[in-house]
Amino acid sequence: MERQKKSGFVALIGRPNVGKSTLMNHLIGQKIAITSDKPQTTRNRIQTVYTDDRGQIVFLDTPGIHKAKNKLGEYMVGAAERTLKEVDVILWLVEPSSYIGAGEQYILDILKQVKIPVVLAINKIDTVEKEKVLAYIDTYRKVYPFSEIIPVSALKGANLDTVLEVLMKYLPSGPLYYDEETVTDQPMRQIAAEIIREKALRCLKDEIPHGIAVTIESMKERQNGLYDIEAEIICERDSHKGIIIGKGGVMLKKIGSSARYDIEKMMDARVNLKLWVKVRKEWRDNDLYLKNYGYYKDM
Repeated sequence: MERQKKSGFVALIGRPNVGKSTLMNHLIGQKIAITSDKPQTTRNRIQTVYTDDRGQIVFLDTPGIHKAKNKLGEYMVGAAERTLKEVDVILWLVEPSSYIGAGEQYILDILKQVKIPVVLAINKIDTVEKEKVLAYIDTYRKVYPFSEIIPVSALKGANLDTVLEVLMKYLPSGPLYYDEETVTDQPMRQIAAEIIREKALRCLKDEIPHGIAVTIESMKERQNGLYDIEAEIICERDSHKGIIIGKGGVMLKKIGSSARYDIEKMMDARVNLKLWVKVRKEWRDNDLYLKNYGYYKDM
């Protein structure tokens, strides 16, 4: 008799910048969530799907849980906290440390209200001495009854098989939610917008604050299979617009060519990408702009 497969939903949580998107991309085996070294990179709840002969895990990669400073921040934290009520297991990613800071304490307080298995993954173990890892595990074991604690390196792929094995163990048995080929429920337009935003964040480094959004104005396929994509990069100040465009348009070209390369790889098609830059003052505190750029309170 064939063993019944496991299937269910896992929320991936953690403070901004702890490596959630890197972990997700590594588990799925391709780029879905954007990564950069700036906080608030993941703004929407990204749903990705991992399937093997054991069953199916639907990951919800939530925005980083943190104390909100504006309406965009409130939206992000609200989306993350709502996700915890809709899943079968929580996978919490933390950095290696024997000190539990205010950010982690804030998440612990939220976790104390849930009644489902919580698996702790201590990330970036490739950056610390092996002997210290046991002390980090012990620190967290004392503050919460975790179902399991696993040291991992999302970047190097260390112990990720163990993560999958443990998550499968705690999922209920049942039918698959998606067919075996599915890796995300994100529409192509949204992934393209996220890739452009990632490239902008990487190219601009510390030159402008984090207040940029990207919207895809049009995406059309020609008869020869080439895609024409027109996108707008939204920023909050005129001075930011100048930095994004760069002298003689050089920065915007750099962002565009870097984004086009990744979008072509993802779509397996040639892409003609056109970028514009628009200023929308204080958009992160404007409900209408937030809605227009895809950040809905009821998501």
